[in-house]
Amino acid sequence: MRNPLFVDAIILPFSMRTMFVSEEMLVQVEHKSVKKWVRVPSTDDCYDYVKFIEEVYAKFSLPNEIHAELNDSSGVVVDADIFDELLRSSTMSFKVVTEHTDEDQVTEASFCSEEGSYSSVESLSSASSSSTVITESTTARKRRLVEGPPDSKVAKNIVYVALHQKPGGEDVFKEYNNTNGLSDHTRKKLVNILVADMIESHGRIPPVNVRITYALGIVTLFPNLRDKESATGYEHYYDPHSGQGYLAYRLKTVQRNSASDTKRGSKAKYQGGPKTLRETSTSEQLFGDDCKEAMSMMKHSADLVVVKEKMKATFKYRQQMLHSPDQSSLILDHFPRFLDIPGLIDQDFTMLFGKDISGKFIAKWPTFYKPRVITISKSLHQSTHLDDLLSAQEESNDCGWDSDVAAILLLVHLLPPTAKGKRHGKISASEAADHVIKFMKVGTSMATFLGRIGSAQPFLLCVGEKKSSIQKFYIVLDQKPIPCVAQTAVAAFDELFKAHFMFAVSYDETLFNFYTFIQTTIYGIDVATAKESPRVKEIRVRISNI
Repeated sequence: MRNPLFVDAIILPFSMRTMFVSEEMLVQVEHKSVKKWVRVPSTDDCYDYVKFIEEVYAKFSLPNEIHAELNDSSGVVVDADIFDELLRSSTMSFKVVTEHTDEDQVTEASFCSEEGSYSSVESLSSASSSSTVITESTTARKRRLVEGPPDSKVAKNIVYVALHQKPGGEDVFKEYNNTNGLSDHTRKKLVNILVADMIESHGRIPPVNVRITYALGIVTLFPNLRDKESATGYEHYYDPHSGQGYLAYRLKTVQRNSASDTKRGSKAKYQGGPKTLRETSTSEQLFGDDCKEAMSMMKHSADLVVVKEKMKATFKYRQQMLHSPDQSSLILDHFPRFLDIPGLIDQDFTMLFGKDISGKFIAKWPTFYKPRVITISKSLHQSTHLDDLLSAQEESNDCGWDSDVAAILLLVHLLPPTAKGKRHGKISASEAADHVIKFMKVGTSMATFLGRIGSAQPFLLCVGEKKSSIQKFYIVLDQKPIPCVAQTAVAAFDELFKAHFMFAVSYDETLFNFYTFIQTTIYGIDVATAKESPRVKEIRVRISNI
């Protein structure tokens, strides 16, 4: 009898030989005795699984309603997050299994999901009490995850059962019930338990649908861990589009530790951010000779109103320059009034994103984000620098940073830098904080100070008699000080963040999580397209649940 779940199943045996053409690989694909070369596209030096599957569909004219699953020669599923590693590790043989389902014919086993009851339907009659946990067989459980789409009730039950069966699981429930959240230590314990359970039931390389189910189960069982700003709420535990998340990271660690060969890691792809060219609806713009005339006039005009109006009229030309490899480094030479007229950065940013987005940090940071960042930071592992920043929140503080600067730097501790490859070690949060804000005492030579610092990325320079009493703020770009329009730390940092976009400068590598959180969570820029680490999403969830 024909299995209603797998209709018109097609097996595509892969016989692969490889050759390199530019940055792409060609593989020989065999389908029903027909052999064709298929490109393996690369994105950011990483072989792109999704685009490769699209190439296979196009090459063999497979209908869109057919679902394709890539397996290795032994039948183990090859997911997107290890595709690049496998291709680079050795000559591989793959199979593509395609399937589609008749949902009307597929019958899913159901679970009783009333509060306090997590037993399977088949076992309810034998349960001795409401607290008894009776699990379905490993085989049935595996089939349920692989065959059907993720179901929140089933996912919730699976995570619940796994935590109750494994050592340390009760600690997760206890902490969540007491705090409505999880600390870093307990979150790691949760992930380790579930990945162990996943591998036990589904092997060292679980299918994508299994990973999704476990991630969905986490945020269904523990709703305060859900990221309300993301599409599904569980991407920080597993994101099927990028293959990232806490579950994926733990799986990679387990796979790496158990593999016989060292495999090359894939490079993350980031979209959006300060260097993205954006379309604007700004009208009354100058181009050609009129633009050059306005630029010449601005350089010598003493009328600030005229300069600001001409800056508005040359906005699009300036944007084109910023995204031209040959012109971007000359922006301050062509528009030197950034260096002596405060407020031009904010004016450009508002023209690009609008008043609502432009005003979000100043409006939300002091009353909403700052107190929550301080609260969460108190639970971090203590250090001298962290203690100093927390002490700055006390009224008696007179020697460290002022309260606003210190709170911003506390966010660096919540979103610390990560190691970037074997050659670049991980720096501390206190060292990363020095990449955000620097202090210069009044009377110090600006040229001498900046010459000694030599930082390539924008930072905020605070000038005063002491750190707790700042008199002037500057955005430093290419060792040139740009005066801030406002003389408060919050407003000055607002300009620092905006400077990245208005001069198309990438975030400091060590501060990528820090700035990405501010970009997506506070300003709401590129929320749907920016690549966020699980840590960024987790801190957003913690802050929203205080």
